[in-house]
Amino acid sequence: MRLSIVTDAWAPQVNGVVRTLQTVVARLEAMGHQVQLITPSLFRSLPCPTYPEIRLAFATRRRVERLIEAFAPDALHIATEGPLGLAARRACVRRSVPFTTAFHTRFPDYVAARTKLPPRLLWRYIRWFHAPARHVLTATPRLAHELHEHGIASTAHWTRGVDLTLFHSGAKPHPALATLPRPIQLCVGRVAVEKNLEAFLSNTHPGTKVVVGDGPALSSLILKYPNAAFLGALHGEQLASAYASADVFVFPSKTDTFGLVMIEALASGVPVAAYPVPGPLDVLGEDGRGVIAGWNTPVGAVDETLEAAIAAALRCERAACADYARNFSWENSTAQFLSALTPIEPTALAA
Repeated sequence: MRLSIVTDAWAPQVNGVVRTLQTVVARLEAMGHQVQLITPSLFRSLPCPTYPEIRLAFATRRRVERLIEAFAPDALHIATEGPLGLAARRACVRRSVPFTTAFHTRFPDYVAARTKLPPRLLWRYIRWFHAPARHVLTATPRLAHELHEHGIASTAHWTRGVDLTLFHSGAKPHPALATLPRPIQLCVGRVAVEKNLEAFLSNTHPGTKVVVGDGPALSSLILKYPNAAFLGALHGEQLASAYASADVFVFPSKTDTFGLVMIEALASGVPVAAYPVPGPLDVLGEDGRGVIAGWNTPVGAVDETLEAAIAAALRCERAACADYARNFSWENSTAQFLSALTPIEPTALAA
């Protein structure tokens, strides 16, 4: 199959959207599929305000349409709602080309956190953007239900996976964490206001708070929380070693649609503490005993106060966490992605 994927989120960005797409694309290509990636690297672009590593492409509908025509895909997926996604959507609607989309990020909540604009204004755009899609891919049933409440009905399930060859409990400890007072409370992700990191950094549970990641709020948080350890962005084996060195993984975000870092932590044998909100509830369950049928062993905890969630998560068995994470497979994720695609009639792309 020939597949076109249009995405405003791509390397060198480091986030769950990019990592998900990179992993699924690699697996699709290993299966013999040909994938065309239409990303900001193909266009002139400018940095997104407050998100300089995110590039906003100057992409016209006609330019994107020509790229798609030249590749002649059998299916087309629009991953993001940014300038590239918008240009691709216009091209598809104009030519009656079927396409799928994905809801990766609570864009209305993120923008509201930074601009104080009411989220409902942004939801109007999100509804309009996804309306022509044959399927809107969502990571969890809870997220699909939320989209249905916002008037986006044609959802399809697209779960996430974890690389068990990289993230496992046998990874070497990270030297920067070796001598820190225990328990080590780890948080991995973008250092930005919407990630609610201050709730993590200000929690009163004893031990050391460690942040792995980069972002616009990093400098201010380093100054405000001098007793925390900020390691910057880590990748590959260094990231895996940071996970494996932690006693508990703390996920303070209330806006993520899934939270790929949670299952990476679990695969590393680290229990997760979080708020009882979508994302954590879809991974840990309401009682911390997971969401997989037949699983009944605690792998984390959710609570309205992080201190209580951390205390409960620290009582979980590390081996159980690693075993539970094996239920999240990239093979299954890739199969779900493929099954949601809609075939394009060859005549739809005829010049």
